[in-house]
Amino acid sequence: MQLGMIGLGRMGSGMTERLREHGHDIHTYDPNVGARTADSLGQLKEQLDAPRAFWMMIPAGEITEQTFHELLEIADEGDSIVDGGNSNFRDSKRRYVEAKHRGIHFVDAGVSGGVWGLEVGFCLMVGGDDEPVGRLEPIFKALAPEQGYAHVGPSGAGHFVKMVHNGIEYGLLQAYAEGYEILHASKDFKLQLGPIAKLWNHGSVVRSWLNELAERAFSRDEQLAGIRGYVEDSGEGRWTVEEALRLDVPAPVITLSLLARLRSRQEESFGAKVIAALRREFGGHAVQTK
Repeated sequence: MQLGMIGLGRMGSGMTERLREHGHDIHTYDPNVGARTADSLGQLKEQLDAPRAFWMMIPAGEITEQTFHELLEIADEGDSIVDGGNSNFRDSKRRYVEAKHRGIHFVDAGVSGGVWGLEVGFCLMVGGDDEPVGRLEPIFKALAPEQGYAHVGPSGAGHFVKMVHNGIEYGLLQAYAEGYEILHASKDFKLQLGPIAKLWNHGSVVRSWLNELAERAFSRDEQLAGIRGYVEDSGEGRWTVEEALRLDVPAPVITLSLLARLRSRQEESFGAKVIAALRREFGGHAVQTK
């Protein structure tokens, strides 16, 4: 099957390679990558037979919005646009309506798998109308491992499910981080985290792929000395918390894991300074000075 892949970063390049390995005819465009088949979106269109399928694998936000509207201008009726980035599901619902008014299909695909997807497959959470999703199933099934693809609902559902997936990931990562930090800080025992992570991956109730990655990381650098404790977020955790508030769903673990990421980016917390100053004022507690 033919597909136009837009974006050849870590995910897009791996997906392109996996699809080609499965016999699909993949044409590519990325203005920042030399190894592409097209030098513009217009040229990419000319390389595809109608009805065409364009897959955006680019960062959520302005670049996705701009690329989507450029595709709307050049796509023909019956063509499909797939957004495989981590877009907000409300944006995806809006883009579906905009595309439908022009007779163009819009499909939102939440993609999980990271840099390992090329080897083990990408988990795909797809939202959209039955007809374009069904037509694109050969692509979805080639990208995914067995049982790793599902059409989860109408427009926006794919990115909604991926949003919550990433919110859960925030909580899982924070729980592992706190547990290993407690082990690392022990005054009673000098523990080796790599062997413990390996142990937990055999029969333990906390075994998981994430913990396998922890084992891998500790095997390279037990103290993680070469890594700064600065943790970014790409938006989905925030959106998950916002949606939980809208739905009156208590989500303390995901919320606190998001706040922990924000704290990781501060060289020094002004809020902590305020607490120290107040403790000195009301209780005469000592403060540390620079």
